[in-house]
Amino acid sequence: FTIGLKLRLSSLLAPVVWGGAAGHMVLTCAMVVGVFALLGALSLAFVSLNVAMVIAFAVSFSSTVLAVKVFEERGEMRTRHAVIAVGILIVQDLLAVAFLLLADEKWPSIWALMLLALPLLRPLLLRLMNAVGHGEMLVLFGFTAAILGAELFDVVGMKDGLGALVLGVMLSNHPKSIELTRSLMSLKDFFLIGFFLSIGLIGFPTIGDLVSIILLVLFLLPLKMFLYFVLLARFRLRARTAFIATLGLATFSEFGLIVASEGVAAGWLGEQWLVIIAIAAALSFVLASFLNGRAHELYEHFESFLCRFETRERLPEDLPPDVGDVEVLIVGMGRVGRGAYRRLAEVYGNRVCGVDADGNNIASLKRNNYNVIFGDAEDIDFWRHVISKRVRLVMLALPAHEDAMLAVKWLRIVGFQGQIGAVTKYDDNRAELLAAGVHAAFNFYSEAGEGFAEHVQRELTKS
Repeated sequence: FTIGLKLRLSSLLAPVVWGGAAGHMVLTCAMVVGVFALLGALSLAFVSLNVAMVIAFAVSFSSTVLAVKVFEERGEMRTRHAVIAVGILIVQDLLAVAFLLLADEKWPSIWALMLLALPLLRPLLLRLMNAVGHGEMLVLFGFTAAILGAELFDVVGMKDGLGALVLGVMLSNHPKSIELTRSLMSLKDFFLIGFFLSIGLIGFPTIGDLVSIILLVLFLLPLKMFLYFVLLARFRLRARTAFIATLGLATFSEFGLIVASEGVAAGWLGEQWLVIIAIAAALSFVLASFLNGRAHELYEHFESFLCRFETRERLPEDLPPDVGDVEVLIVGMGRVGRGAYRRLAEVYGNRVCGVDADGNNIASLKRNNYNVIFGDAEDIDFWRHVISKRVRLVMLALPAHEDAMLAVKWLRIVGFQGQIGAVTKYDDNRAELLAAGVHAAFNFYSEAGEGFAEHVQRELTKS
């Protein structure tokens, strides 16, 4: 259901997304099956081709849950590397759904044809979603919609998961679909914990299982990461975009466990493989959390090596922006950034430029005559291209404190001599920003009340 809610066909049509997902899955499966064939030839281990293919397919997935958590915590869900990584994960999840449908061996009844009329219910579902408001009622609505879709498809002899997916797609592209996805994430995490626990109850890993786990985590996982990075770089992404997207994909997946459990249910795999893949997935989560917590620092350290994999030709989205005669840059064009832009545009006119990492937001702002460019404040290359002697003021209206601190660091490294302003939510963060070199830090919570009072007094004076 949550896959369906996140499904945006436009984001999946980019060659780097579907090509990267399909190419990585094919190469990973071929590599794993090849390793099993080699072990069989050396008489070290033998598994049938069917078993090897199911195992290879299961370990080729990356975790949607961890990637989304990582990008959301860093406030990067709408950045280019996050959009590409999540798009690849959605393609993988759709392939997993297709596998589950084929593995189920259930034939639908003649009543399944009635499901073709489901799109007619979309206006009613959207009206209901608007009517339930927010909070617990929205969670209850989403939970009910997922169960409804599953039950409808199960009654007519089709896979229940496909029904949940279809209901999710029917509710996607609605303004509240993102809010609904986030509201259901805690439930998804809760059920995932139960799923891991149920697998853990199957049995304790043997010495042979531990060897397999070590090989998966220390051998296969780094190879998966390398394949992701090389493939994304071959699709003409910048090294930084490819690298940070790769770190978001540097895991085994909970969906791989579902594929493996389906293989066990169908008699293709032994139950012990579930234990092996589950422990390997858990360890990959720990490793990926460590790497993603230092993603930007790691790229800075290995930048010269990683850039060797870049192609000479750049995608249009990755070409350096031209800011012209701009004197003021406002980084982060959310509500705060847009308000600052409107106020400063009264003084500076077109010499004010907004910067945002969300391509959709950029397109919307341009339609409303904002002077904006695409850019990622955590990318030092962006600052190298836009900072000139003409830029006198940079205002950081970023949602995450860590992002603002990193942007200040890059501004100092590229030699920016102008003024820096920033928005923050807490006094201790404000102190850190000032210590890092920010000239003025605005505490959004404490000073918003003062601004509110000043605005009301000004309006009352006019009347």
